[in-house]
Amino acid sequence: MNSFSKQRLDSLKNKFAGKRIAVIGDMMLDAYLWGDVSRVSPEAPVPVVEIDNEFFRFGGAANVALNVLKLGGEPVPIGIIGNDTDGLKFNELMSEAGINSAGILIDDNRPTTSKTRVIANDQHVVRIDREIKTDISADTEKKLADFILQQTDNLDGIILQDYNKGVLTDSLIKEIITAANKKNILITVDPKFKNFFQFENVTLFKPNKSETENALGIRISNHEDAVAAGKKMLLKLNSQFVLLTLGKHGIILFQKNADEINIPTKARKVADVSGAGDTVISTLTLALAAGAEIQEAAYLANYAGGLVCEEVGIVPIELEKLFNTVRKELE
Repeated sequence: MNSFSKQRLDSLKNKFAGKRIAVIGDMMLDAYLWGDVSRVSPEAPVPVVEIDNEFFRFGGAANVALNVLKLGGEPVPIGIIGNDTDGLKFNELMSEAGINSAGILIDDNRPTTSKTRVIANDQHVVRIDREIKTDISADTEKKLADFILQQTDNLDGIILQDYNKGVLTDSLIKEIITAANKKNILITVDPKFKNFFQFENVTLFKPNKSETENALGIRISNHEDAVAAGKKMLLKLNSQFVLLTLGKHGIILFQKNADEINIPTKARKVADVSGAGDTVISTLTLALAAGAEIQEAAYLANYAGGLVCEEVGIVPIELEKLFNTVRKELE
C-alpha cells in the first residue's frame, strides 16, 4: 500500500508536531558496559572484563516516550522508578532529553527496572537484570491513576506499553481505557503475555507474532494462521484495529467489516531488531493523532520500524529521516 501524495505526506508530517501523547507502562534503564578480556579470573573459570566505557539509554516505555519526542510529539511518560542510583540516572536522562518527568513516581519499595549488558571484545557476554515483576501496590496504583486522570483533558493519545513488570495492573488498565473512551481519546496498546486479553475496547492493539502465539496457544506457521489469529483477536478484544507484526514478513492490519491489509516489511538491511516495536507503536499513535487514516498510519509505522532495524542498538527514529525516506520512494 502506497497511496501518499507528497502534499499529503507533508501535511501529516506537520501535524505530528506538538501532539501530546501519554506513554503509560514499565519504565526501564538500559546500561551498557564495554570492555576487553585478556585473562581468566583466578577465582573462577570466568573471563575478567576490563571496562573501557559505560553508557546509559532509555529502555521499555521510556524508549517509546523518546521515540514520540524524536517524531515531533510531546511525550507524557507515566510510570515508576526506584529510589536508587539507577533512578537518579533515569531522571538525568529525562532531563537531558527535555522530557517532563512529572508522571514518573518514585516507589521506595521497588528498584528501578534496569538491564545491564556487558560487552567484551565486541561480544555480548552477559546481561544483568534488576527488577520486581509483581504488581505495584494499591497506593502506587492510585497515585498513577490520579495523575493520568488529571492529564486526560490535554492529551491527543495514550500508549499503553506493557512489559509485564507490574505497572499495568488489571484495574489500572480498565480505569485508563474507560477514561480514554469517555473523552474519545485515541488509545493504542503494545502488549505482553500476562495482560493480553485485558486490553478491551481500545483503538488499536499491536501484538507481535510471539506474543500472539503465546496468548492464543497456537503456532503461526503461514499467512492463513496469521489471518485467523488476527480476526480472533479483533473479535475477542473489540478493538477498532489489530496490527499484527510478523518481523521480516511485515504486518497485517485487521479492522471490523473489512478485509485484512498486508504490508510487507521495509527493512532493506536488517542489522538489529531491538526497539523496532517501540518505534512502530510510537509512529502509529502519532500518525493517527495527526489525522492519518489507519492504512496511512500502518504504512508509516511499518516504514519506521524497518528503518530502525537498519541501525545497531536501540535507536529512535527521527522525524526528518522517516518522512524524507518515504518521500524519496514517491519520486
